Amino acid sequence: MWYLNMNAVMAIAGMVVVLAFTRKWPGNKRILLLAFNLIFLLVFSKKLFAFYLGYTSLNYLAFLLLCYTTRFRKGWFILLIALNVAGVSMLRLFGMHVFTNPLFDTVMVLGLIYNVLKVIDALYFAYFFGKDAKAPVLDYFNYIWFVPTFTSGPILKFRDFMADTKQPYRVDAALAEQSVKRIILGMFKKIVLVTWMTDIFNHVSQQELHTHESLFLMVWFYALIFFDFSGYSDIAVGFGRLFGYTIPENFKKPFLSPTLTQYWRNWHATLGDWFRDHIFIFFSRQAPTKWTAAGLSVLIMVLIGLWHGFSWLYLFWGIYHGIVIALENLLGKTTVNKKKVSRSYFYARCALTQLIVTAAIIVYGGSAETVEHIYRGLLNWP
Repeated sequence: MWYLNMNAVMAIAGMVVVLAFTRKWPGNKRILLLAFNLIFLLVFSKKLFAFYLGYTSLNYLAFLLLCYTTRFRKGWFILLIALNVAGVSMLRLFGMHVFTNPLFDTVMVLGLIYNVLKVIDALYFAYFFGKDAKAPVLDYFNYIWFVPTFTSGPILKFRDFMADTKQPYRVDAALAEQSVKRIILGMFKKIVLVTWMTDIFNHVSQQELHTHESLFLMVWFYALIFFDFSGYSDIAVGFGRLFGYTIPENFKKPFLSPTLTQYWRNWHATLGDWFRDHIFIFFSRQAPTKWTAAGLSVLIMVLIGLWHGFSWLYLFWGIYHGIVIALENLLGKTTVNKKKVSRSYFYARCALTQLIVTAAIIVYGGSAETVEHIYRGLLNWP
């Protein structure tokens, strides 16, 4: 969201310059970053600033509680996660106008579905590592408020961010050049390609649709959201690295994924990794059986669907993806080693995976009416 606002982009770029000029000060990455994060959110929205100040402060206290408490640790752990999930879910319902309250403002939910995942990751770290997980309040706030990834990820891991925090600011000419090129590429995707592709999608989708037009829209929309989200990720990765932090990749050649299991390790990789790591850790400490893995796969994909939005469409999308991944687990087909199969087989499996994804990708296409209109068009032969 920040990256479509030139004032925000200039502010972030200005912070990069400040960090570069203060590189010899050991505290520049921590102290100056916190000041920037606080001022940026305050200028953007006072309500957003006030909400996140309270939200982050409460969760830092919860984090410290898990670091130091020895009694009822599991109970506290489950309760704190449940409170976060319940709180975010309630705010989303307010955003959907299921509930109303004069104190609620939609700006409060900006980035919240990503930031709650970071909060929970920190709680996991505190639960499993106790006092060794403790972190200064300054670094915890920087972790939650990190502007380059605040609204749409990639999702940062608590351990990795804290490890980066301890390193001095090191951005040389080669890294700066690589990061700037990445930002320019992301801007081109977001501002040029996505704008043009969105206009075409809206124009075609508003007409009476036939089979070939609906198929076109499904493929076109798939490409559109790839350029949209990968463009955002490019910008976030570029600016994050210019801030001195290693931002994980969100897209790892997803179109060359021969199974849906592998696809979700390559498409929005940080989201798939987060759900896989935390759900499997919680429900299966040991290597799961095929049936356990299949059941957890359905659960994870349903949760990912509901994470995107509280609607029947996202629920069915999650069940659909979960069933396919569950079948891959039960049949022992979760991975395909490119070196051990023929090229034709490998690319045929990649094509099948893309077909499976394309069949449901339009769920992200906006209103339920638009999605229904496109699916109905599939049955409308010329």
